[in-house]
Amino acid sequence: MPSRKPRHGQRQQAAPVPFDRRVMEQQMQAITRLLEGHDFASLDEANAFIQQLAGGQPLAAPPATPLEEAQELVYQALETTGPRRGQLARRALERAPDCADAYVLLAEDAGDPQEALRLYEHGVRAGERALGRDAFQDDVGHFWGILETRPYMRARQGLAAALWHLGEREAALGHLRDLLRLNPGDNQGLRYTLATWLFAVGDDAALEHLLQAYPDEGSATWAYTRALAAFRRRGAGGPADAALREALTTNSFVPAYLLGLKKLPRQLPAYIGFGDEDEAVAYIAEAAEAWLASPQALAWLATVVARDAPPPAPVRPRRPRRT
Repeated sequence: MPSRKPRHGQRQQAAPVPFDRRVMEQQMQAITRLLEGHDFASLDEANAFIQQLAGGQPLAAPPATPLEEAQELVYQALETTGPRRGQLARRALERAPDCADAYVLLAEDAGDPQEALRLYEHGVRAGERALGRDAFQDDVGHFWGILETRPYMRARQGLAAALWHLGEREAALGHLRDLLRLNPGDNQGLRYTLATWLFAVGDDAALEHLLQAYPDEGSATWAYTRALAAFRRRGAGGPADAALREALTTNSFVPAYLLGLKKLPRQLPAYIGFGDEDEAVAYIAEAAEAWLASPQALAWLATVVARDAPPPAPVRPRRPRRT
């Protein structure tokens, strides 16, 4: 049935702009600016001050520097589509050439991989200038917890992805490893991408080291990565089978997609839940290549599933998919 067209004289309603989690940092920036210059005796006192200022409304604090003004333009761009998005990003760079997030936005919209690479490189250099040398010594280990570091980290994550896409694999791996050094808590979810890339280059030793660095990780990605890594090291049976049974308990939907019993949807889910089918889809989109490149891995998976597959686990609350 053909879609309905707007009547003559009626405007077609524009599609809503997808929510971008980066916009949430705008309120965090406002809170930071409002708290500057105040010496609170406790966290409760600071919270009471914020509540009094807010009065139930979103907090607002005027930007105090050209870089903060540029970042406000970036937040506007994130809530915009079409040519205006790029126009706002370029205006941000005119206001402050060290606005790394503006380069990230332009790179995300670039149609040419080489152009995207160039823009991400500019973004990384801009972020380095904005943060200064001391940040890369004094703040190692908790980088993401400092709001001002995030544009730099996004630019460097984008640069790694662009390099990987263009075949510069060692350079791409180096960027992800260093980002995890700066922020081992890994708020960006880089360990998942790094694990997939280490599979692709066959660096099983580095992959084992990465898995050991996050022993309490409970996602399907980590469970199936651990199982496949064990199979590649020792083959079927023993530790590999045990790891795969644990993965099947974590998410029972993954095998149907890996074995071709179900097709991936055309569009990846925006949110995923621990143990749900959307989590399986997101995992397969990233990791299918590693399974296909591992000889006999799919046959081993089919054997263990037929023999040991548990009943579906209860689904836990949904969470945003990593981007």
